[in-house]
Amino acid sequence: IADWSFNEHYPSREAFVMDLARVVHDEAVALERAGAKYIQIDEPAISTRPDEMEIASRALGIVTEGVKAYTFTHICYGEFDTVYDQVANLPVDNLDLEMANSNYALLREFKEHPTDKGLSMGVSDVHSHVVESVEEMKEGIRRGLEVFPAERLFIDPDCGLKTRMEDEAVGKLRN
Repeated sequence: IADWSFNEHYPSREAFVMDLARVVHDEAVALERAGAKYIQIDEPAISTRPDEMEIASRALGIVTEGVKAYTFTHICYGEFDTVYDQVANLPVDNLDLEMANSNYALLREFKEHPTDKGLSMGVSDVHSHVVESVEEMKEGIRRGLEVFPAERLFIDPDCGLKTRMEDEAVGKLRN
């Protein structure tokens, strides 16, 4: 949110981010009160700012503080090898990560450095016009099951499908 906002009020980016986190926390609490069992907090480009990982982690901690719902953070892309430890320790229950686009390379990090978090693993590359076959998606899931137990593995597209044509998005989701 901070990256897409024009800040004329706060003395620093960090102060701005922390206040935004408090607002998002209020939304998470309201969603939980309304019955939400799962709450996703998007941080799509968090890994592209390695120098701000500590700030991002504190902000996510504010968002999830006291929330009992199962929490996810969605991260689309980035240099995970440089920030893996910080990402693996973000204060959420589940890491929702792009995998298909990178040929599941990040699974190696999880295999070498296990986490007790859940993984939402993208098995459909939203940057491609190609609709992956059911068998290709099954193979991606099998790769994930080599690293994560089934009860901690969630399956989804890498990221949102808004850049795909309707028939591509429907095909990817159907498969």
